[in-house]
Amino acid sequence: MGKYVIAGNWKMNKPPAEAKALSEDIKPLGAGAACDVVLGVPFVDLQTALDATAGTKIGVAAQNCHWAASGAFTGEISAPMLKAMGVGYVIIGHSERRQYFGETDETVNKRVRAALDNGLTVILCVGEYLEQREQGITEEVVALQTKVALCGVSAEEMSRVIIAYEPVWAIGTGRTATAAQANEVCAAIRNVVKGLYNADVATALTVQYGGSMNAGNAAELLAQSDVDGGLIGGASLKAPDFATIVAAAK
Repeated sequence: MGKYVIAGNWKMNKPPAEAKALSEDIKPLGAGAACDVVLGVPFVDLQTALDATAGTKIGVAAQNCHWAASGAFTGEISAPMLKAMGVGYVIIGHSERRQYFGETDETVNKRVRAALDNGLTVILCVGEYLEQREQGITEEVVALQTKVALCGVSAEEMSRVIIAYEPVWAIGTGRTATAAQANEVCAAIRNVVKGLYNADVATALTVQYGGSMNAGNAAELLAQSDVDGGLIGGASLKAPDFATIVAAAK
């Protein structure tokens, strides 16, 4: 299936001095990893992470970007700004952005478009709430989010899109989808992409699982046929735990 990618999402953690120390601790992973490794850091840590990982295979991701290139959008950061810094990746549509900051499927699509237009690789997040899983509509919800987010994205551009399945009920709660549940939805996402494009695009697509993946459960989750990596939250803030997850991605 897709190339294995392990991405840490530091969320709103680590001021620059701490970010430098953690990046330095993670830096050796870039040499021997059998997968791509990405650090998703707060805006204030981007330059620190870029400097610390320079010359390695470790990528750096911003946690969001605006759809406009510039303008009266106080507090926002544009894709051209990220590109100018040398940032290679951007996380878009994380459930916390949707839940707390009014992100919608439509604004996710606009941000995806802006990121791709500026040469960035997108880590696109999709996932359902607990009540939606209990209602049995997980696949419908995830399919809708995926289809809207990829509206106007070409088959060629899909080489710069990673999709992260993150069940909202399993983020930061300690609850984790079973390996079978994670694989089932990741396979469903791949099938949606096959319908939108073709089998080759779907096969090449990296589909991550993100929902309390940690050092203890990573190997089982990453062994699933349709799980090509992880978007790691809390465990990415501890270098030994993150190293264990990276080592499991083979």
